[in-house]
Amino acid sequence: MKASAFVYPWDVNGDPRAPRHLAELGIHQVTLASAYHSTRALTPRHPRHRVVTAEHAAVLYPPGDRWAGRTLRPYPAGAWAPEADAYGEAAAALADAGLETHTWVVLAHNSRLGAEHPDTSVVNAYGDRYPWAPCIAQPATRAYLVDLAAEAAVRPGARGTELESLGWYGLAHLHAHDKTGGVGLGDAGQYLMSLCFCPDCRAGYAGHGMDPDALAAAVRAALEPVWQGAPSDGGWPAVEKLLGDTTATATRAWRDATARTLQEEAVAAVRAEAPDGFQVLLHADPVSYHCGANAGVDPAHILSVADGVVVPCTGGAGLLTPFAEQGRAGAVLAANLTVVSGMGGSPGTLADDTARARDLGATELRLYHAGLASDADLAQVRSALGGR
Repeated sequence: MKASAFVYPWDVNGDPRAPRHLAELGIHQVTLASAYHSTRALTPRHPRHRVVTAEHAAVLYPPGDRWAGRTLRPYPAGAWAPEADAYGEAAAALADAGLETHTWVVLAHNSRLGAEHPDTSVVNAYGDRYPWAPCIAQPATRAYLVDLAAEAAVRPGARGTELESLGWYGLAHLHAHDKTGGVGLGDAGQYLMSLCFCPDCRAGYAGHGMDPDALAAAVRAALEPVWQGAPSDGGWPAVEKLLGDTTATATRAWRDATARTLQEEAVAAVRAEAPDGFQVLLHADPVSYHCGANAGVDPAHILSVADGVVVPCTGGAGLLTPFAEQGRAGAVLAANLTVVSGMGGSPGTLADDTARARDLGATELRLYHAGLASDADLAQVRSALGGR
């Protein structure tokens, strides 16, 4: 089974041993970040540093002329990626080691964008803004995301791309010193707290027959028992119970259509820039109302748009099944497995986990994350993949 490992440019640049070390794992390609959100990352083997702090979401290459004069535009990387073209330098070194490179592009997740342009952010039913979550219903934000997808995906030498967070981002967010776990929101509560009430979403709700003020009031009323400790588990049926079937269905219709059209536009923009045979995958969750890095999608729809999906499988590969059931010939179903033991991964069971994912329809493997893993974790990966 073809395997790829996620890597940051700073894992490779300045470390001449890194490309060979990665190739010896037994992987076939590297999924290399070209546009990424803020993070603090260990680099356990790098000769010059051990911690990299990426202070804000940034592109890891020189942004092009398409952004001239535009208010919403990508931010260049700072001191954490000082090379003129950090992505390009790393990609060239990986190619010299015989590794195929695909881009890794993070889209609707950008705290600096929300801080500098607050009107771009998701606004919940209480009026709180989520600066990490650009609202994908806003025309200017959509145009920014589509152009960013095309530019960051199609870098010189790349054979494909993986588009992350190409959909709604909501409350759930691995934020600095996050303190949002005090109340168990459950699936339904997360959905209600992720509904956006910016002007464009209010107009969208109105177009689906809802009064946006009444909807916001209904969401707040539905959440009141949750704040008091009532459970809100139960998935979509719980949302319908809390909001009422008709209202819940109308909100989902607006959000599903908004995400689908953005996904269609972004994939089309990538393909318009890309050479023949360029592979376009989405990080995806098969439940369309889910939010986050793995965008909620309708499996049948997304497999008619993209070449396949990357599906989170750490802890179980069951999310592959809805995609596999579509039976689309040639679709890539990549099982994403964490191999960093300190981040909840299980590199020691990688062979068994891979076999289970294959049985459920996986055609490829993604390993998160070769740059973050310890030598001991990577030794287990090497053993499972038959590396050197």
